[in-house]
Order: sequence, then structure tokens, then C-alpha cells
Amino acid sequence: MGKNNTFDVLVIGSGPAGESAALNAAKHDKRAAVIEDRPLVGGGCVHRGTIPSKALRHAVKQLIRFNTGKLFREIGHSRQIPYPTALSVATGVIERQVDMRSKFYARNAIELHLGKASFIDAHTLAVRRPDGITERLTGTDIVIASGSRPYQPDNVDFSHPRIYDSDTILDLQHTPRKLLIYGAGVIGCEYASIFSGLGVKVELINSFDNLLAFLDDEISVALNYHLRDMGVMVRHREEYESVEASDRGVVLHLKSGKHLRGDALLWCNGRTGNTDALNLEAVGLAADQRGQLQVNKHYQTAVPNIYAVGDVIGWPSLASAAYDQGRSAAAVSRGKASTRYVDDVPTGIYTIPEISSVGKTERELTDSRVPFEVGRAFFKDTARGQISGEDVGMLKILFCPDTLKILGIHCFGAEATEIIHIGQAIMKQTGDGNTLRYFISTTFNYPTMAEAYRIAALNGLNRLTG
Repeated sequence: MGKNNTFDVLVIGSGPAGESAALNAAKHDKRAAVIEDRPLVGGGCVHRGTIPSKALRHAVKQLIRFNTGKLFREIGHSRQIPYPTALSVATGVIERQVDMRSKFYARNAIELHLGKASFIDAHTLAVRRPDGITERLTGTDIVIASGSRPYQPDNVDFSHPRIYDSDTILDLQHTPRKLLIYGAGVIGCEYASIFSGLGVKVELINSFDNLLAFLDDEISVALNYHLRDMGVMVRHREEYESVEASDRGVVLHLKSGKHLRGDALLWCNGRTGNTDALNLEAVGLAADQRGQLQVNKHYQTAVPNIYAVGDVIGWPSLASAAYDQGRSAAAVSRGKASTRYVDDVPTGIYTIPEISSVGKTERELTDSRVPFEVGRAFFKDTARGQISGEDVGMLKILFCPDTLKILGIHCFGAEATEIIHIGQAIMKQTGDGNTLRYFISTTFNYPTMAEAYRIAALNGLNRLTG
């Protein structure tokens, strides 16, 4: 008897979106299979994105703490460590992630097929295995969770050993003296702070007027200041003309006429969905110019039994959202009438210091003519911030002056991505549960960074009373 290659759900990709879709299907007694084109599970998140970059950031943050702490200065001089050494801490974390996630599949009887998937028809995939053999898998429903990769313009030679993108930078085997980073989006800003923390001279080239313009203006300005304070040269309103690389270094020619020189170039200017090899034409689907697929609120493409989740559908392109998207797609697949469409997620940016926000910005509220007031707490004024030395940053609460309903929360500083969840939980409350008074009528542990909510709430109320 041959192998049964017929499934209820076929999932292309084992990143956060694909994993959660397969697990959700399996937990509800659906026969699921995952196709992964890497030798190990985890997708770009585990191998090239979130996990290695955040492990690297953690190592650099520890180094900064050592070099700036008074206690450590008593026992030795400041230190610098090579980039590959800092990056090596990620290896162990990746191995643990792969081991843990492999067990998920085994424990839930989810078949894992290694190879490259492409459509034959709306219910059939061809999977070309590493040994060259192609097998056919059939599924009632198919979930595309193939992720994304860094966008590479045709006129930049990414095969040159001095030119990197956010994937290949994890293969860098030396520490450049000066690094040019083109693209000041989330990834560009994160790597600018990481390399600067390692003592590398960094030039960050931004095509827009401000850094991360989707942030609250005050937070964007603070990020700009602190990157410059770390030694990063930030250049706004600049676009590249061409890139010239040689054995001696890299020259980035800008349209403004400037010629920037460095030892290496890190290209961080957008991402492309991994859809070009899926043979979408066979099922009548087409990706946009960035390789992304359009879906409805149920994560269905134009072909109802084919779903798409994660980076391959674009915004918000976050691992946190991808987990929820995959789970929702699997729920729709099995017939659940009401599922969550992920359109409300906190922003988490792992610069040094980190940034997180939820809700509206001052600019959005002002442009919409929604009255609001502001409460602030500066970390330098909190006992925990003073004790830990993490005294850079602030928590800002935007709220309605009449009802005290919280409209937005913005945090810049240590553990911002953790701190934001307290405010997010209150904002999610219905009725009178979402008001500034919660932070005043609730006792917080002391000393904690969370205490900043009480300080900010009192600061905001004091503005109302004069």
C-alpha cells in the first residue's frame, strides 16, 4: 500500500504563520502536512530574522551595560568584542528553537515534507525534495505561509563580499570599521543601534524626512537623538543612485551628489514575498510587485480554498501577528464562522533603547480633530530605572480629557515591548474599564518599570486640573 499523500490542510512554510496554521488544524483532528524548503523547521523567523537578530541585540546590550556601568569600570577597562563573537550567542538559541518546534510537529502527528512546493492545481502541490525526487501532495485546503526575503534591486551586486542584506549580514565573518546602512526602516534602525553598540562607525541613510514616520512624532525624534548620541550618522531625505564595491570598500553614490564610503554596505530597503517559485499561475493567482498576495478578512485568496498568512500578505509582517493569522486561517478552513482578523497589533521595535506603541499617535488624533491630553513618565524619575541604570526613555499616555478613555500609549526605553502590554490590556477593556483611572486606583509593585503607568496617569490628570 502506497503512502497516503492526501491531507485536510497543506501548509507551505514552517515559520510562525505556517506552524500555527498546522497546529490549529491538527488540534482539531484535521490531517495536516507542512512543506519547508529549509533543512530545518522554523522559517525565516528562527533562522534569519527575529531570533538571531534579537539574540545578537541581547549580546550587544550586555556589552553596552558592561562598558557603561560604574561597577564594571571598577574591575576593568571597557571592552569591545568582534561581531562574529556577539553573533555566536544566536546559534544556541536557534538550535533550541528548532528542537522545540520539531517536537511540536512530531507530538501532533503533523507530517513534515522538506522540499520546494509549487502548485499543480488548487488542491495539489508538487514538492521537489533535496534528493531531486518530486512528490505530489493533495489537500482540501492549502495555506501559503512562505514568508519573505530582503528586497534586492537589480543594480546592486549582492554577490559582492562587501554588500549584505538583512539575511546575509548574519554570515558576516569580520567586524567592519565603518558600515553604511541603506534604508532606515525598522530593520535598518535596529541594526544601526546594534553595530553602533559594537563600536562600529555607522551611517544610516533614510529616504524620508524622519525616522519611522508611523511612530508618534516625539518617539521618532527621541530615536533620532539617541542613535546620533550612540555615534550613528543619520542622513535624511537621501536616495541612492548607484553602489560601487571593490576590494578596498564600498562607495554609495546618492542622488544628492554625496559619495559615502564604508567597509561594507547593509541593504535594508524593503522585503519581497516568497511567491515567485509557487507557480501561482496554475491556480489563477498573481502576486503584486513585491511578491505579496491579497486576502480577505478570512485570509482567503481569490481561490477560496487557498489561504495566505504571514509576511507573504504584507502588513504588519510581524511574527506575533503571523501566529494569530495562521490560527485564524486554519479555523476558517475547518468551518468556524467567527475568527479574528489581525488588524490591531502593538508596534515592537528592538532598537537600543527599544520602542513599542499601541493605539493612536498625537498626529493622528490632531489630524482627526479628536481632543486629547497627555500624561508622561520619564524612566529617569522611576526608582527601578535609577537602580537598573535603564534611565533613558519615557512612557506616554494619550487620553480623552472628558471620559479619560485611553487613546494611545507610546513607550521608548528599556523593556518597552514588555511594558506596553499592561496598557494594551486596559485599552482592550470595554465600557468604563478603559480609563486612565485604572492606573491610579491599582497598586503596582515598587520598584518596577510598570510603575511608570501610575506616574504618567497622575501627570495627565494634573494637566486637567492645572
